[in-house]
Amino acid sequence: MRFLGLLVIFLLALVGGPVSAQVVDPVAGRPPIPSVTDPENLWYLDLSTGGRVVIWLRPDAAPKMVERVKILTRQHFYDGLPFHRVIEGFMAQGGDPKGDGTGGSTLPDLPAEFNWLPHVRGAVSAARAEKEDSANSQFFIVFDPKLSLDKKYTVFGRVIDGMQYVDAITRGEPPANPSRILHAYIAADHPPAYVAPAPSAPATLAPSLPNTSPIKSKTMSAPSAVKPKAKAQ
Repeated sequence: MRFLGLLVIFLLALVGGPVSAQVVDPVAGRPPIPSVTDPENLWYLDLSTGGRVVIWLRPDAAPKMVERVKILTRQHFYDGLPFHRVIEGFMAQGGDPKGDGTGGSTLPDLPAEFNWLPHVRGAVSAARAEKEDSANSQFFIVFDPKLSLDKKYTVFGRVIDGMQYVDAITRGEPPANPSRILHAYIAADHPPAYVAPAPSAPATLAPSLPNTSPIKSKTMSAPSAVKPKAKAQ
């Protein structure tokens, strides 16, 4: 009886612990799961689609990619970048300064961190080229589950608020008028509230000309239901 009483007290202590405490991963050998309220692991993406997306970063599963996102965010690298590849029922890909799937940051590519996190709705994963160790700055957000990508791309976060603004991202490869990341922040840096973009002036239509530009090969992609650039396949 005394043993049962001590066990009950222990369980109550676990349940009644502070919300900010780290969650203990039950699988031996894994780092503790960061709290979903830890501001150092909350990534804010203010989108042109109307609001702020909150992404819970998972340094326990992909420490190098999470560190890269934090560095680039604090350098304002993501501010203004488009979602250049958006496939209905699959994913929205962004994080490329060239806007065509072939770009990245000036930092070196990262080794693959394929892990146990699934590509479910709202999962945030690193886009890469064909080479597994080629993730850099690009990422994709999953619209609908794509579990065939598990352990082939590095999941490093999950949307926990604002998924409606992800759903509103303009589709296309590339979209004619792409949705953009207005600003990216780490919550611990005390960012300002979301500010909607000013309405743009109507564009003047220029006469259409035949397309004589060469087709660019895309190297970075989120996995696609098609094939990767820096991408998702």
